[in-house]
Amino acid sequence: MSKIVVLDFGGQYKELIARRVRGLSVYSEIHPGRISANSLAYFKPDGIILTGGPNSVYAEGSQRFDPEILNLGVPVLGICYGMQLIAHYSGGVVKPAEKSEFGVFDCTYKGNTIKALMSHGDCVTSLPEGFSVTGFTENCPIAAFENPAAKLYGMQFHPETAHTEGGTELIADFLFNICGCKPDYDLDDVIETQCAEIRRIVGKSKVLLGLSGGVDSSVCAALLAKAIPGQARCVFVDHGLMRLDEGDQIEAIFSGRELDFTRVNAEKRFLKRLEGITEPEAKRKIIGEEFVRTFEDANRGNAALYLAQGTIYPDVIESGKSETGGAATIKSHHNVGGIPDNIKFKGIVEPLAGLFKDEVRALGKKLGLPDYLVERQPFPGPGLAIRIIGEITKERLDILRRADYIYRSAVEELPFAERPSQYFAVLTDMRAVGVTGDDRSYGYVLALRAVYTDDFMTCRYAPLSHDILSEASARITNELREIGRVVYDITDKPPATIEWE
Repeated sequence: MSKIVVLDFGGQYKELIARRVRGLSVYSEIHPGRISANSLAYFKPDGIILTGGPNSVYAEGSQRFDPEILNLGVPVLGICYGMQLIAHYSGGVVKPAEKSEFGVFDCTYKGNTIKALMSHGDCVTSLPEGFSVTGFTENCPIAAFENPAAKLYGMQFHPETAHTEGGTELIADFLFNICGCKPDYDLDDVIETQCAEIRRIVGKSKVLLGLSGGVDSSVCAALLAKAIPGQARCVFVDHGLMRLDEGDQIEAIFSGRELDFTRVNAEKRFLKRLEGITEPEAKRKIIGEEFVRTFEDANRGNAALYLAQGTIYPDVIESGKSETGGAATIKSHHNVGGIPDNIKFKGIVEPLAGLFKDEVRALGKKLGLPDYLVERQPFPGPGLAIRIIGEITKERLDILRRADYIYRSAVEELPFAERPSQYFAVLTDMRAVGVTGDDRSYGYVLALRAVYTDDFMTCRYAPLSHDILSEASARITNELREIGRVVYDITDKPPATIEWE
């Protein structure tokens, strides 16, 4: 089977690069950028991709790199920081850019002008011997280069993101025309591999799965049922932070399936722990710990030795918990960064932690889950707690639940194929002056968010029609006197995240 190794230098897109490669049916795996050339050669890769990173290649303390990797005779593609590494260790010069580029810029690449995502403060200012320029922007004279004789290639921009036009085709060119890879990676292999790994870890032990009813935990449940039938118990913790009527809907869906399903109503204990908490990271960590404690309480007398979770790659990378290390923590996820050290389980099973959202959906279909489960839009484990800016109270949750329902109902008037990938409301901690009848009002500002994405590592805001937005705004402000103003978020990721907290 063809194999591409992605070397991680701390950039936020390492899993996205690996996903793009796997999306082209070529197996990829991620290893630390500090790996030695000898160790890397052991994996027998057909190609190597060097990721971006937050450091400067010339700075003291920049991540260690073995330059002999460039002499293995294996094609190497450097992206952003990775391109600068190739230049730096091949005799070129990397300096601070006269003008940094963060965002989408016009880039001339091999004679064609494309929109490309740039994210750099340094740039290559002098080429190593044997290299030629293949791309440039107005502010970056060397935005791409190549040395076919040495099998070394570099792109200052990010072809792995949806923001770069034709980025997938550029990666495909590297894989198939330069590395000679074959498209022989299949998700069926993932199912068999993960089933074998689950059985290896847990043996005959019982497993408790924290089931949220979302895509990830549902697919995890199906995978556990295939791998260890009769050994898994699904516990749905209703923390009181769900959308309108969602707890009842989840119970109706899963209690009718062949699963050991238990619903735990834990609203009071979660709201008690969240009293007075306004800082987003603190919310996530409290919710993460309380989830585990609730699972432990639910497990008393049932002897489940392992806790299973539907953690996926974006959860891992944004929490800075990747095995490869070096990534900055963007936000802790309740089932990654919020897990306390002293848990009362022998271990944690996360069979989806190497997959992206679209892979998880595809896996769910292969495992026989219905489309209405597999295709539902993501809902974060901490629920509405991270869609309320400031303190979490029952009153504020009820306001947001109703406003969010009205907004989602308006969006869902669109045909399914035209709907954004994710859409929701955010209750801010700001208030704005308004007029209700002849009276002055001072209600909350509600933000509406909708995005298009295929990987949930990047996104474009959805340009919803004014008809949809005005319908939602009118209903919300008329039916909820606590809300005085509605605004629409038009920020992409990057620079924003999909959620507000």
